[in-house]
Amino acid sequence: MALSFEELNEIQLDALREIGNIGAGNAATALSKMVGKRVVMNVPLVRLIPLKEVPDWLGGPEQEVLGVYLSMFGAVTGHILFVMTIDDALKIMRILLGELTPRREQILEMDEIASSAMGEIGNILSSSYLAALADFTGLDLNHSVPAIAVDMAGAIVDVVLIEISKRGDYALLIETEFVEEEDKIKGYFMLIPDTGSLEIILRAIGVVGDV
Repeated sequence: MALSFEELNEIQLDALREIGNIGAGNAATALSKMVGKRVVMNVPLVRLIPLKEVPDWLGGPEQEVLGVYLSMFGAVTGHILFVMTIDDALKIMRILLGELTPRREQILEMDEIASSAMGEIGNILSSSYLAALADFTGLDLNHSVPAIAVDMAGAIVDVVLIEISKRGDYALLIETEFVEEEDKIKGYFMLIPDTGSLEIILRAIGVVGDV
């Protein structure tokens, strides 16, 4: 039987936490180059949670959020979901776009500027975390073009659950905090490997054993 998230021991979770920290460092470097000033990224929390609990982490099922969804393929397959509140999405867009930052209603309507900016953020974060995972494991990993949605947290998670319902109900949640001058911006990066892919990752890291 394939290894599942709920069976992981502390050594295995620690290895995945370290990948999260390295991924955040990669993303901070990429964002700093993009905006021409220093952006710090912290990972205050990495934990395993059931997908059904994700909306509660975001302020409740009715909290309006922006979600960036990608599929992962290559040596392992799975799903990536990055979610942040609309207020935090506006803050990060101010860092990236300055005076060109869209208004809140533009984000809610997902106009071209808002979609492009969040798609780029999703690409940077996903590429950074997958690069960290690939460096740790030596595996060839890629991701799809990001799909972007603005909706209530419960609705976005429901869509993801429908997509992966046959493959698992747990996600590795990496809380990500962006710090740029006085702004602190929180987002949640979630990695949901397909059945069998988690074991491939852990075996490549060298932490597969009795759980």
